[in-house]
Formats: sequence, structure tokens, C-alpha cells
Amino acid sequence: MRRQIIEQNPTADTMPNFRNLGVILRAILLVNGMALLVSMMFASSIQDGLQQMVVASALLQPVLLTSMLLLFALNPILKKIVHRQSIALVITLAGLVTLVIQYWGAAFYIPHHSTDADFYLWRNALSACVITALLLVYFRLRTQALSPALHQARLQALQARIRPHFLFNTINAVLGIVRADPKRAEIALEDMADLFRMAMSHASDLLPLQQEIQLAKQYLSLEQLRLGDRLQVNWQIENLPDDALIPPFILQPLLENAVYHGIEPLAQGGTIDIKLYRNGNALHLDLTNPRTVLEPHQAGNEMALMNIRERLALQFDIEARYTVESDTDFYRVQIMLPYLKSTANQVKHL
Repeated sequence: MRRQIIEQNPTADTMPNFRNLGVILRAILLVNGMALLVSMMFASSIQDGLQQMVVASALLQPVLLTSMLLLFALNPILKKIVHRQSIALVITLAGLVTLVIQYWGAAFYIPHHSTDADFYLWRNALSACVITALLLVYFRLRTQALSPALHQARLQALQARIRPHFLFNTINAVLGIVRADPKRAEIALEDMADLFRMAMSHASDLLPLQQEIQLAKQYLSLEQLRLGDRLQVNWQIENLPDDALIPPFILQPLLENAVYHGIEPLAQGGTIDIKLYRNGNALHLDLTNPRTVLEPHQAGNEMALMNIRERLALQFDIEARYTVESDTDFYRVQIMLPYLKSTANQVKHL
């Protein structure tokens, strides 16, 4: 089975994703916070500091918003070029934007009593470059701080997939049908090999959604060997985009949780409802399974579920959402994440 891996540089040498809402909000809040701090440092009173902040914002906000829009547009280019070049480009862009906005609005931004207009132009441009450099340092330090957590999350995802009870149950189920239905036993072994091959392979950032769905179906077919008609699955995946990408092993752990803590404790079994759809620039995953009051969801598979939540937060920041809804007779997990497309320039085929 062919796997797709998004181009992956060392995290410490990766530029911030200027199309990520979390990055944009952090940049805006940090820049305004620094401006407020500087205003208060040179103010004679709180009122004077706030007044200085209002005056500074007249230039700061247009420069900040224009720079963020340009960085949003240039984000694909920044990801492709050498890291040092991207740093130089971002800092230079901030300085140039400041110069251009001041030049066009010279009558408004340059004090009338000033005898040296060039001083104000270059001082503010240099300040913009320094602030931008500080922002990049902040994002670099934040990435370095999160990198061990992301590595640990991937390691946990790998370990969580290799579960002895799943391996033993599958082997026993295959042994039970190997004589009566050798073809089905062969298919089951191939499915199991694909699952473990995926688990043992390098943890990529993203993989095609269709491949994740295929692996989930292979997992469910293995569970149906031992549960039979007690396990029913209702897939609602019509009109899914073919180019969508998703973090690996998001769907399968949810299904494992639904099988072991939802279907298996019920003598009559039940149906797992899986709904995948695109809504604008977001992908939605809704998974619902029955449950019994006598066997509530407990810590048996919490590590895998917490791992999913952690990986989504680390990878997509506030652009991803993970919510759980439960009642006496059902358990539902809802995930929303950005709709990312695979392109020839972004993806390597292995």
C-alpha cells in the first residue's frame, strides 16, 4: 500500500504557518502587547500610556494587518525556501510594509514639528524589523517546546495500536475459520498485515483520508470475524473529497474504543455510525456507538483518545475541535479539522 507523507523539515527549522488562525491571533496579540508595554514604559501616567498606545496604533494596526495578509499569501513560498531565507524575507517584508505605509500617509504619521522626517521613517521600519524578529524567536521557541510532546504523542499512537488483545483475538478468529473458509482467513491475515505495517511505519504528519478510511474498514472486518452480526457499521461518507489529508490513526482508535466499550459489552451488539463530510474549509468526523449503563466508557482506551486530542491540538492549534457527547445509551465523538489538500508539490510518494 502506498503512503503519502507531507514534506517534513525538522520542527525547529520550520516557519510558523501564517495561514493558521492560532498563529495569526498570537501574532496580533503579542505585537499589540509589546506596543502597550513600550507605551507604558515611557508614559508619565496610565492615561498618558493609553494615549500613546492609541497614537502608535494608528500606524501599528495597518502595518500589522497588511503584513499578516501578505504572509498569508506568501506562506506556501516560505515553506519551500531555505529557512534562513524565509526569516530574512519575513523581516524585510515587515520593514518594507512599514516604510510604504508611512510614505503614503506621511502627512498623518510624521509629526508636523519634525525637522527630520527620514528619522521617523527608518526608526519605525527598524522597530518593525526588531518586533518581527522577536516574534519569529517566540514561534521557534514554542515549536521547540512542543516538539518533544509531539514526538511523545506519535510514540504513544504507535504503542497504542499494537495491542496484545487485538492481536490474539484476531489470530484466534482466523484459526477458527482457516479450514472452513480459507479465502476469508487469507484476506483477514492480509488486513492484519496492512494494519501492523502502517503502525510500524514512520509516523507521518498527514495521509490521504481515503487511506485512513480503508485502514479503518480493514480493522472493522477483523473485529467482525469474532463478533459476527453483533457488529454492524453504518458508513456515511458520500461526496468526500479525494484530495483530503488527515493525521494518521485518528479514525481507527475511535472505532476500537466503540467496539470494546460499546458493542462488545452488549449481548445483542449494535451499530456504529460513522459520518464523514466536508463543510466549507473544514472536515467533520462524527462517530456514534451504543453503550450500556452497566459498562460505561472508562479508562480502558483513554490513552488513545487523549492522544488524538493532543495530536490535533499540537498540529492544528485552535483550528481543530474534539468534543464528546454521551448519554445512558450512546457515546458520540465529533472532530472538526481543517480541510487540507494534497498537491503534487507538497506530497512525496513512497
